Amino acid sequence: MAREIIARATDVTRRYRLGAEEVWALNGVSMDIYEGEYLSIMGPSGSGKSTFFNMIGALDVPTSGTIEFMGADLFSLPEDKQAWIRCNQIGYIFQTFNLIMVMSALENVTLPMILRDEPQEQADARGKEILEMVGLGHRVHHLPDQLSGGQRQRVAIARSLANSPRVILADEPTGNLDSKIGQEIIDLLKKLQVEQGVTIITATHDSKMLEISDRIAWIRDGKLERIENREDVEIKSGSMH
Repeated sequence: MAREIIARATDVTRRYRLGAEEVWALNGVSMDIYEGEYLSIMGPSGSGKSTFFNMIGALDVPTSGTIEFMGADLFSLPEDKQAWIRCNQIGYIFQTFNLIMVMSALENVTLPMILRDEPQEQADARGKEILEMVGLGHRVHHLPDQLSGGQRQRVAIARSLANSPRVILADEPTGNLDSKIGQEIIDLLKKLQVEQGVTIITATHDSKMLEISDRIAWIRDGKLERIENREDVEIKSGSMH
């Protein structure tokens, strides 16, 4: 695997105010993320992993510190450039799927392409190709409420691939799925990483992610506890250490 750095966090903090109380969701996190790797960010609820995930995806702004993406200081860029990166360089997958319920699977997948003024015919052709890739070539015209949870997540994965991103951010992608379907989604993400060369960053509680991650970053109480390579992680059945 190439060890080029695609994203770098340097001493990132995120502070919130809850009334008179000050809460540090992140407190001095530094990390390099390598192009083409599968990185899982793990930790208990409230640990700061989703906050860090949102920083990498330019969905939230650090209180201090820097996030570099493809060599540029992300939050020093103009908002239109940040928006361009969110649309063209990063694909997002959410635990709750975030599909538009009145749009078919194909329309959900092609929406990011249409938003960047891609011709409809071209967008439809690519959308069908991606849905085929994720095993939903026979469901292109189905609405989300005509699909199972696992199929909806596959549509969400297909949508994340619409604009050929360099990085896919998956926030608890198996959180609303049973273990069998969750394993299928994990296997699909791994396949995309291997075959498409895309960088996968996932925030997760799912211990099954350990088996297919290249590295695991453990975050607790807003701090990076450690980063481990998969081969160094002791996988305990049904639990995380």
